[in-house]
Amino acid sequence: MSSTYSELRAQLATLTTEAFRPELAEIDRLPTAEIAALMNREDQTVPTAVAAQLPRIAAAIDATAARMARGGRLVYAGAGTAGRLGVLDASECPPTFNTDPSEVLGLIAGGPTAMVKAVEGAEDSRELAAADLDGLRLTADDTVVGVSASGRTPYAVGAVEHARAAGALTIGLSCNADSALAAAAEHGIEVVTGPELLTGSTRLKAGTAQKLVLNMISTITMIRLGKTYGNLMVDVRASNEKLQARSRRIVSLATGAPDEQIEAALDAADGEVKTAILMILADIDAKAADQRLTDSHGHLRAALHAPAG
Repeated sequence: MSSTYSELRAQLATLTTEAFRPELAEIDRLPTAEIAALMNREDQTVPTAVAAQLPRIAAAIDATAARMARGGRLVYAGAGTAGRLGVLDASECPPTFNTDPSEVLGLIAGGPTAMVKAVEGAEDSRELAAADLDGLRLTADDTVVGVSASGRTPYAVGAVEHARAAGALTIGLSCNADSALAAAAEHGIEVVTGPELLTGSTRLKAGTAQKLVLNMISTITMIRLGKTYGNLMVDVRASNEKLQARSRRIVSLATGAPDEQIEAALDAADGEVKTAILMILADIDAKAADQRLTDSHGHLRAALHAPAG
């Protein structure tokens, strides 16, 4: 065995996400229902692990929202499962919050091909991460979130190191304590989920934890940016029939207006839910509503309380 593999094997042996659980050595001999119940019990521990990091998560979100309010972007960077989760979260922001696809981005080691097929050696390259970020022309208003269950993946660590050197805000999300990723980032978040049901299979509890945290980062950042009104997605992009129906329901829930008025407002607002709500609640036309929203930087609640003029 080469010295490189010996060193890596020794390093992996120190990670809780890679730990072997002898009590599960014969899991394959258990009835299916018992394995399912066991997995379910394991998954129930994840929210508690996330809860332990809530102060760090909140601080990272506030810092991210402040930069995005200045025009910055949110960029996830990871390899394997972690990278796929980042791409997933980023891809769901345009339809949910009407963001431009360039505002929230997911970088995965190896590029789009790696979403469905492993790309040999990509996760081991700090240089690849730097090149991917250079292609985005980072600014000091951007936020880069490195995601890695182990907290040692060179692509994720390299992305955070490169972004921090460029002056961007950096967040490191891992599932092991004292990780290189958290140490490299301005905001280190370590959700320690413990050994997996299948040794080293971090698509399980670690992946679930990462999904929960990424949900928080994107969702709460968008709330802070005024993309919601209460718990209504008033910036939803009605790109299909289901979302068009949801748009009408959101306007109804926010205003209590009859269907005819809702249809007229949405038609005048070119389908923009936020504009239609403001038109109805403030009894103004689409042009005035658009101006108020511009003046309030897109925050509907602030626009509603703005003086008429």
